[in-house]
Amino acid sequence: MCRLVAITSDEYFSPVENILALETMKEGHDGSGMGLILKGLGGEFEELKDYPILSGICSKEGINKLDSYMDKIGFRLKYAWTPKTRHVKGIEARDYYFARVYDYPDVYRDRSQEDKEALLLKTRITLRKLGQDDESIIVFSFYPDIITLKEVGDPLQLGTFFGLDKSPLRAKIIFAQGRQNTNYAINLYACHPFFIQGYGTMTNGENTAFIPIREFLSSRGFPGYIGYNSDSEVFCHILHYICRRLGYPLFYYKDVITPLNDAEINMRPDSEAVRFLKMSLRPLCIDGPNCVIGFTPDGTCFMVQDAKKLRPGVVGGVAGKYGLMSEECGLDSAIPERDKSKDIFPMKYDMVIVRPGAGEVEVWNQLHG
Repeated sequence: MCRLVAITSDEYFSPVENILALETMKEGHDGSGMGLILKGLGGEFEELKDYPILSGICSKEGINKLDSYMDKIGFRLKYAWTPKTRHVKGIEARDYYFARVYDYPDVYRDRSQEDKEALLLKTRITLRKLGQDDESIIVFSFYPDIITLKEVGDPLQLGTFFGLDKSPLRAKIIFAQGRQNTNYAINLYACHPFFIQGYGTMTNGENTAFIPIREFLSSRGFPGYIGYNSDSEVFCHILHYICRRLGYPLFYYKDVITPLNDAEINMRPDSEAVRFLKMSLRPLCIDGPNCVIGFTPDGTCFMVQDAKKLRPGVVGGVAGKYGLMSEECGLDSAIPERDKSKDIFPMKYDMVIVRPGAGEVEVWNQLHG
């Protein structure tokens, strides 16, 4: 099993808080990798929120290929951030880790947001393909106000390696996953969290329905539904498909991945819509065990469980700061001042939601709609 730590706050905080929470759950991850996504950026990125940030890793050869391609299509570099890495035994450093802020090509300056996001997605996919054979370019995200860091190793050691304890890097929403490798080979594209066009998820569990879900998504004709080095990446793409491509509210994500039975659907005031979703999107039904934590473009964070409820998950905190995590000890590390009696352990019908600003927690129950 992997371990998950998501923190959402009305103030900027350091990713070290997530890493220390992961350390309390160390029995649940094996040092095969850590992924971080930061959203709602502060510090040096606070004034750059409108510009796309390319996050990834390059070799010396790869950085030249990347620069050449970005110049060719008209992206202009505005700012570049690289972590001040340290030598840490057991972690093999790569040539360049980066978060690069770009200005859009001139021809896109006045284009719609939809056109800009299509360009960002196409660019990320092209760069991924350019570096795929030799891993000279690895890209995790290309989107405004998002930074992604991933590497193989123990989370606490990686925090030291990236110098995050000394870094001014801050954000209001940070997701972190400590990996338990379940693949035959360690691949950074298999490391959570996953991201696509403003939506992100990370998962603890096994997606035994992976193949039919992957085939359904791949048949939608959307260029971003590729990769799938991890069976959990489909959770992110389902979220994107339901909320962005189809335009449904967030809570219908729960109805799609864990559909109710017919008697339960009849109890819902929106039974007609719920029944239609179940029939038309049945291939997206999951068969866990899975605990999924995610966020949407506006900064809403959520946690859902599959019907088996065999993976731990807890949500708790104080007004202005909440954690969505695998275990209580993680919450104890990140938000020790909370009232523990108010911690929420979502069951199979629940979607726990924390809106932007982290003012309070909502529990949406699938039976009642």
